[in-house]
Amino acid sequence: MTPTVLLIGVVVLGGFGAVIFFVIRSQRPDAIAERLNQFTEREMSLEEMELQQPFYQRVIVPIFMSVLTILGKYGAKQSSERLKTNLQMAGNPGGITPTMFVGLRMGLALVLGLIITLVTSRTMPITQALMYSSIGFVMGYMLPVMWLGRKITGRKHSIQKALPDALDLLCISVEAGLAFDLALQRVTQKWDDELSREFKRVLSDVRLGRTRREALRDLALRTGVEDVQTFTAAVIQADQLGVSMSKILRLQSDQMRVRRRQRAESLAQQAPIKMLFPMVFLIFPALFVVILGPAVPKLMAAFGGG
Repeated sequence: MTPTVLLIGVVVLGGFGAVIFFVIRSQRPDAIAERLNQFTEREMSLEEMELQQPFYQRVIVPIFMSVLTILGKYGAKQSSERLKTNLQMAGNPGGITPTMFVGLRMGLALVLGLIITLVTSRTMPITQALMYSSIGFVMGYMLPVMWLGRKITGRKHSIQKALPDALDLLCISVEAGLAFDLALQRVTQKWDDELSREFKRVLSDVRLGRTRREALRDLALRTGVEDVQTFTAAVIQADQLGVSMSKILRLQSDQMRVRRRQRAESLAQQAPIKMLFPMVFLIFPALFVVILGPAVPKLMAAFGGG
């Protein structure tokens, strides 16, 4: 192989390698360019940000909320403050307002009642169809209340379960030298549950200019948990009288742990009574069938033969 041919081969291979390198380089994202684009990109307008949301959030959900609001205006007038408190205790699911909740009850009653009416009117007499239709209207009207009650009960249980551990961390943080607000922030950073979200709202209210006393009272009202009410009352009293916050939190932490143990013992004592019903109606009949089953044919033959 002559030197000229060797040189041409090296140049061709080098050019081919350079082309491949630049192609791969152009396909890889440039980290520096991406970081620069974060600071140089144009800010999106509100319309562009709204268009990035899914279709159901932009169109379907607002229409559904508007329909519920219209139905709620024609629904039964209830205690608005009480309903608002119940929705707050449930965590404001879906951002629903008291008027929307009344509209939800009306709409579900109409839909369920009309469906049952259409189904029963073709196959049953008119009296039975009217009876089942009335039952459907009542069920549709009461189902949102039952759902809201279950949400309130579950949220209260979650807050009550998380409170002792949160108070332990709060007490340790205050004893270590943190201020009460910073200790609350430490708790919100540690967990992500119903109680930590409520603490975040307390901190947000304080930053917006409300006093700590008002924010804690609203916390007790929103949760509706007796232990939280006791805790907030103790903190407010300590703040008013100038008592050491670490001592109050230590006492509250000890009391919450004692109450948690008492609740566990109470549930353990209720377990035998709760197990009695499935044993009587489910386990004992099966045992009787297994034990006395083989003897039944012999007894029938004996009495029949006699």
